[in-house]
Amino acid sequence: MIALVILGGCVNKETSHDYTSVKIDVIFEDSFSIRAIEFLDSNTLAFAGSNGLYGSVNLATKNVLTNQMKFHTNIPSFRAVAHTATDFFMLSIENPALLYKTGDNGRMELVYKEEGDGVFYDAMQFMDNNRGIAVGDSQDGCLSIIITKDGGQTWKKLACEQLPEAEEGEGAFAASNTNIEIIGETIWIGTTSGSVYRTNDLGDSWQKINTPILSAEPTQGIYSMDFYNESLGFAIGGDYTKPEALKANKIMTRDGGQTWSLIAGGAAPSYKSCVQFIPNSGGQDLVALGFTGISYSGNGGHSWKTMSEEGFYTIRFLNDSIAYAAGKNRIAKLSFK
Repeated sequence: MIALVILGGCVNKETSHDYTSVKIDVIFEDSFSIRAIEFLDSNTLAFAGSNGLYGSVNLATKNVLTNQMKFHTNIPSFRAVAHTATDFFMLSIENPALLYKTGDNGRMELVYKEEGDGVFYDAMQFMDNNRGIAVGDSQDGCLSIIITKDGGQTWKKLACEQLPEAEEGEGAFAASNTNIEIIGETIWIGTTSGSVYRTNDLGDSWQKINTPILSAEPTQGIYSMDFYNESLGFAIGGDYTKPEALKANKIMTRDGGQTWSLIAGGAAPSYKSCVQFIPNSGGQDLVALGFTGISYSGNGGHSWKTMSEEGFYTIRFLNDSIAYAAGKNRIAKLSFK
């Protein structure tokens, strides 16, 4: 059985941890790019990446198990993973899109395949043990969104009639598996057009909300999004081809994503591929990272400081001081102090 990890604990008063440093301990190195990680329980970190790589890390022993997925003569690249209490899922990006889950025989089983021009999936997450969602680039005038209601056994693609019209070329960045955020029955999806798709009924109906984040070029838009609670959310972007640019790449919401405003305009950090709230911080502490390094804010994103020049693609917090990050050729434990 796979147990869900509970991020953070109950505290009487949540406030900024006011961290000043981060210690980085590399626990896995290989010649793969890893953009998707997921805690299966408090002792196990699962991951999937390029060249069909997938595996898990025992956080207590640091023992790493890896395997490679092949589909006939194709070696898929994975940038999205998710889990329920019993299963681990991984989704490949390009045509054909391949979605695997752990099966009864202990091997990964293919549960969804999609073929066609323009097929490209970017992120995936489960709402509970039965319902999950994945998002991909637009086709036929709308985002590609697939949903399961039976624990990932079967997946159905939403018809364009159920979704807002997409801008030409609109999709999501497959940069860190953090384009989707879910709290309760509300789902938010951040896109390359700088828009936020929002549903309050687990995907039955959607609204599209424009934001002021820079999105004039295909390499700009919302790369990552996180919500601290049902009201407070933060998103970050930039342009990976111009990683030092600071213009309009950070936005926040205090009304559940109905409206978004720019924050820390013209100030660091620049391009980042992932942003996460730190647990038990009252929404004050955030960490943003990318191949440009690791940045930390202790005041809700109004100002930031560089913690490290070390580059990563994605990060997840195990508790309010320990996180794990993945990137090019490695996975590391991050200890904030």
